[in-house]
Amino acid sequence: MAIGVSAGGSGRSGRRGRTSRPMSEPNVIPLVDVMLVLLIIFMVAAPLLTAGVKVDLPKTAASELRDNVEPLTISIQSSGKIFLQETETVPEDLAPRLKAMLVANPNLPIYVRSDKTVPFERVAEVMGLLNFAGIAKVALVFEPLPNK
Repeated sequence: MAIGVSAGGSGRSGRRGRTSRPMSEPNVIPLVDVMLVLLIIFMVAAPLLTAGVKVDLPKTAASELRDNVEPLTISIQSSGKIFLQETETVPEDLAPRLKAMLVANPNLPIYVRSDKTVPFERVAEVMGLLNFAGIAKVALVFEPLPNK
């Protein structure tokens, strides 16, 4: 003779079924799925975010600089327009904006990207504005020469 005992311990067998106990471990599979999708999205989007201003850089045999910190980029288009990161700015506003941005991190690397058709006078003007802002270390950005 068998006696039915439910998981709840009430002695009633089978009236409403078994009472469920809460799970002790969380289900992490949906979290892993979301994280993998986000990883793929960032892997695809990261190269597009590096330099949003279109500039045809001159080619040179200079070696590539490696920084652990995301640099502050100043771009000069062939039309002569100046961009701080991806925001167009007039030359008069460049030095004050740079000073404000460098308050939090004065050692932030600064890169100047210039279209190869821009006269050197315009590049020198921007470099002078950087000097006026108190910036002594600036790197010029070039395209590497094609491998032969």
